[in-house]
Amino acid sequence: MAAGTVSRTAHFALHRLVLAEAAAVTPSTGPGSQDPQALFGVGAVREEAWLGAMVPKRWARRSVTRHAIKRQIYAVGDEHEALLRRGAHVVRLRAGFDRHQFVSASSDALKSAVRAELQQLFAHAARRLAAPRPAGPQAEKPLGQESQAGAMAGAAP
Repeated sequence: MAAGTVSRTAHFALHRLVLAEAAAVTPSTGPGSQDPQALFGVGAVREEAWLGAMVPKRWARRSVTRHAIKRQIYAVGDEHEALLRRGAHVVRLRAGFDRHQFVSASSDALKSAVRAELQQLFAHAARRLAAPRPAGPQAEKPLGQESQAGAMAGAAP
């Protein structure tokens, strides 16, 4: 995703796009339109939390399972609303849960496993966002790109 990855677990990834105030930028919705673009409140900073859930059919085949996972994402996201302020966030399911271990599409065991992993995801994100950032170009790299930059630095030109 274009936004930086803030946190990852075995099954989930949390992406964050910081919504910065853009001075005097109000793109229109089309030629001759005087209406401002509504997507993400362009030109203004929202104080409320923005959270989306992306649960692809590839990783959760049954609709019941996808909806149960989305409900857990939004429930855990509500608990961590202070972390989500001033940014657009997406929690993405990046791997499927074992169907042999969780036979029922919407079992209590699956819901508790999803909830525990989401708690871990948001706790790691809170620690990462609370840590002081070093100055310079290194501060802007999303999670996972630090090791790629280090590997490329050692390569011969």
